[in-house]
Amino acid sequence: MSILTETRFAYGEALRDLGARRPEVVVLDADLYNSTRSVLFRDAFPNRFVDVGISEADMVSTAAGMAATGLIPYANSFAMFITGVCYMPIRTQIAYPALPVKLIGSSAGLTQGPDGASHQSLEDISLMRGLPNMAVISPADAVETRLATAAIADWPGPVYMRLGRYPVPDLFDADYQFAVGKAVTMREGGDVAIFATGHMTWKALDAAELLARDRIEARVVNVSTIKPLDEAVVRDAAARFPLLVTVEEHSIIGGLGGAVAECVSGLRGAPPLLRLGVHDQFGESGLAGELLALHRLTGPLIAEDIRQALG
Repeated sequence: MSILTETRFAYGEALRDLGARRPEVVVLDADLYNSTRSVLFRDAFPNRFVDVGISEADMVSTAAGMAATGLIPYANSFAMFITGVCYMPIRTQIAYPALPVKLIGSSAGLTQGPDGASHQSLEDISLMRGLPNMAVISPADAVETRLATAAIADWPGPVYMRLGRYPVPDLFDADYQFAVGKAVTMREGGDVAIFATGHMTWKALDAAELLARDRIEARVVNVSTIKPLDEAVVRDAAARFPLLVTVEEHSIIGGLGGAVAECVSGLRGAPPLLRLGVHDQFGESGLAGELLALHRLTGPLIAEDIRQALG
């Protein structure tokens, strides 16, 4: 795990490569193509790229129209803008008719950093997960991002995929196979089950290594698809472990923690669930590492909270 890559960079490369194989793929951006890395597609296929300017709602409406004609649009902006500014057109024009628009929210979560609360999307997963027909993807590393970028082109309905600008190591090798709706166990253990998504999969693995020093063995599950959730994996863990933990760079309300809580709430004898993430508050300006530490989303602090929960 020595190579550190921002998932948005892996996405840009994968999108360009997808465009070479799939002529029906078109790309839209809201004047952020350098940041979202859709610039690579623009340079390779200028006739299939539309920059709508600073007009995200128009971008979403245009993407819906393109999808209705048989194209596969990838619409790009910062996660805060594409889910917040565009919620109503996404709901009415994309989710309701179940059009195969791929919504890509870049620079998501706390690790957007110094731009502060106005740009840190801590509720984007919740907003998109609540929409009928919408799938929600949050890949863990560059390898998974490349595979997910291609896979969602074949998903029959709309997809929201969340990307970050926080560099993470490669967690998967070249043999890894991504599938929408499938969670992947990254590490086995019998004392606690940790469900993590996005950047936090790396942090959860780090926490598991630290817990192992205290003879606490953690199963770590990468949940790259938050909707549809791999409920079979969650229920299996609920039947086997005395404690379940979710870790996300997002509000604990409505995100991965909410999805897992909903899944186990009806199970008889379900174990306690510890939800680690941002606790019902907005972000603030700071360096990515500082903000993760503030919200206890580093490996050592995750491990500490799990030790306390286990007693």
